[in-house]
Amino acid sequence: MRLGFGLPVAGGWATPENMMAVAREAESLGYHSLWTVQRILYPSSPRNEYAGAPGGPWPAYFESVADGLVALGYVAAATSRIRLGTAVVNLPYYSPVLLAKQLATLDVVSGGRLTVGAGLGWSEDEYAATGVPFRRRGRRMDECLRCLRLVWTEELVEFRGEFYAIPASRIEPKPVQRPHPPVLVGGYSAAALRRAVSLADGYIGGNIPLTALAEVIERLRGAAREAGRDSDGLPIVARGAVSLRDQPTGPGRRPLFGSLDEVREDVDRYREIGLTELFLDLNFDERVAAPEADPDAALGLARQLLAALAPSG
Repeated sequence: MRLGFGLPVAGGWATPENMMAVAREAESLGYHSLWTVQRILYPSSPRNEYAGAPGGPWPAYFESVADGLVALGYVAAATSRIRLGTAVVNLPYYSPVLLAKQLATLDVVSGGRLTVGAGLGWSEDEYAATGVPFRRRGRRMDECLRCLRLVWTEELVEFRGEFYAIPASRIEPKPVQRPHPPVLVGGYSAAALRRAVSLADGYIGGNIPLTALAEVIERLRGAAREAGRDSDGLPIVARGAVSLRDQPTGPGRRPLFGSLDEVREDVDRYREIGLTELFLDLNFDERVAAPEADPDAALGLARQLLAALAPSG
């Protein structure tokens, strides 16, 4: 199982200096990848609640989140080996042609290091703000995935579907990676898992409990077998939200919430359920990613975690 790390994009620690420091340090320590998170607004009266905090306001770390594509483009110039991933970019928010060009350009400027984590999105407020109907968003995403592949691989692109139309055109530049950057799809419904194995290259999981993730992986492998794909060779990536503690937390704690030794033990548990890659993410810890968080203290925590779990040993 490879290890990645969450780029500072949320709240107080998401300064340009911290983005650059984490990117360079993660690469030097042998981490495989850097990942972002997407949040485009923070509604004062949400139309639907955040699944991670039902019945209350959205968490503070969603109040300010940098654009993931811009952030990855920024650190691409200061790194040369570490892969760059979106976790996730919600496809229905975008015109597929514009998004395909942005992603292809990011793959070009990074020298072919992009992995596209793609999602559906759950916020009705974000759908309203982007001018896209919440209804039929799954069908819209399926069509967007088809458009991305066409733009990246065809010399002459032409498409007419239910939601999108592309007149016969040359659309350049093409991505460096052939046939295109890996596309991983997230979600937990049966439709999302089918999408990951039929329209994408693999799966990307969000911030859910370890036991629930293990169940999703079993369902995903079943969907892959039904689709005629090699379930053992399927890329399966997941976010691991980390909250470091000075002292051991003990039994019954949430995985990756604890001391460095406990987090290290938990990483092995994620390996055992069959992930191909886990990325450690501090963007979901309010001590690090709340708007008022101290950027220097947060960077210190990140450096502690980076060094303790460094793949290079």
